[in-house]
Amino acid sequence: MILSKPDILKLIKEGLLKIDPISDDTIRENGLDLRLGRGVGRLKNLSDRVFEPNYSRVEDFYVIEDVESFILNPCEVVLIHTLEYIELPNDIVGLINLRSSYARIGLSLPPTIVDAGFKGELTLQIRGGSYPIKLTVGERMIHLILVKASSPTMEYSGKYIGQRGITLPRFSK
Repeated sequence: MILSKPDILKLIKEGLLKIDPISDDTIRENGLDLRLGRGVGRLKNLSDRVFEPNYSRVEDFYVIEDVESFILNPCEVVLIHTLEYIELPNDIVGLINLRSSYARIGLSLPPTIVDAGFKGELTLQIRGGSYPIKLTVGERMIHLILVKASSPTMEYSGKYIGQRGITLPRFSK
């Protein structure tokens, strides 16, 4: 079941769902609108190197920038993060989408699920469209749909718990 605005407000009031910072336009009819944070992770142009999950140092393949705004180049893939730090209850799962206005100008974001019980800022991958696009910190560009799980999960203890800013991929060895 997708949670509606009254359900979301009830979870916040009960202290089960936390969003920080929260603004007047965060809570929508059927989810949360989240804003672009200050970090951008750009892949380096390393055509002479091969990335090997579990063996390569991920940080050798990225440049992390702290920005007020940035240009997303055509077809460029970057990591971004949300300005908001969220804490989901153990029975609520998040489904992430771009707000439709951003999708309509050619941006794309792969299907992304936020595990029940997650705590942290969300790090997401976006891909540019056909022309350069200027993105600015604080823009509402992510829509998080909250879905009730059939039962509560164990407490989330994944490798991305408590993340802030750009969190690079972490592969298990």
